[in-house]
Amino acid sequence: MNSPFLHFETRVRARVVALDHFCVVVADLDRAEAFYCDVLSLESYPAPAPLTRETARWIYDHDERPIIHLNTREAPRAMDRDMARGPTGALHHIALRCEGYDEIRDRLEDHGLVYESNFIRSIGLRQLFVHDPDGVLLELNFFED
Repeated sequence: MNSPFLHFETRVRARVVALDHFCVVVADLDRAEAFYCDVLSLESYPAPAPLTRETARWIYDHDERPIIHLNTREAPRAMDRDMARGPTGALHHIALRCEGYDEIRDRLEDHGLVYESNFIRSIGLRQLFVHDPDGVLLELNFFED
């Protein structure tokens, strides 16, 4: 591959190393928390102060990383901006690497959630696309699962 970025790591030491989390301002914390925990088998733990259970929930992956922050409009923020409900502008979707395709597909169906599936044979990737309760499109990726 002749990419100008191929040797980027050797030229630059300050860099992005991973996606840390995404934050969704939700209409109903309990409903959003239930979706991420019940459907995707993630865990919810208290968010750090000054956030409270009434203003935020942090959702953790199996490696105990808080990858999803669920906030109410009232949650304190270091960087505030207008957050009108509706389409997410230029953000199209959030992709999550998953395991257990059949089980998660069954949970989507058990919860009556509309989803679409896709298979990219060339890389052995099965995908499920579903909207969370607040309209965020999630791409659930299952490699060789």
